Amino acid sequence: MKKIFTIILVALLTLIFATALFATDDVGKSHFRAAKENAAATYKSARQRCDALSGKRRDICIVEAKAEEKRSNANAEANYENTPKARMKAQIAIAEADYSVAKEKCNTKTGSEKHVCMKEAKVAYEKAKLDAKSSRKISEIKSDTAQEKRDADYKVELEKCESLAGPSKDACTAAAKSKYGK
Repeated sequence: MKKIFTIILVALLTLIFATALFATDDVGKSHFRAAKENAAATYKSARQRCDALSGKRRDICIVEAKAEEKRSNANAEANYENTPKARMKAQIAIAEADYSVAKEKCNTKTGSEKHVCMKEAKVAYEKAKLDAKSSRKISEIKSDTAQEKRDADYKVELEKCESLAGPSKDACTAAAKSKYGK
């Protein structure tokens, strides 16, 4: 009887967890769509403000509006996917957006001042890309380490269950499996 109760309890907990997971996914998609729509709307309004300008100021304004849209979309994508790779891609996209704005601002200068400005923009872009890649590696290492710790804790829990017998052992093992997602 206790074994049946334990099986029913584990099945119920699994069902609750799965339902919560799917509900979270739907909420994530709606937040993602809203963020993308917000980015597009922000770009349109910024672009309209740029139309009132002229010359280099207008060009810079347009590039800044596009860059802001790119930043917003990249952040939305990273938040939706929520992986180290997605966050790295977002950081690189943001760096590219910043680089395009910096280049456009450098175009207003002439001679060696323009050349130095372009070099500084390129170096800042390259540094941002390297930072993004190193952040991803650090995040992956932390994730791997956390998984190894969970595995070690799981093994300890199973060792504790070994001293029990019968339904108590089964319940202990089931609790350890559900606690550590095994």
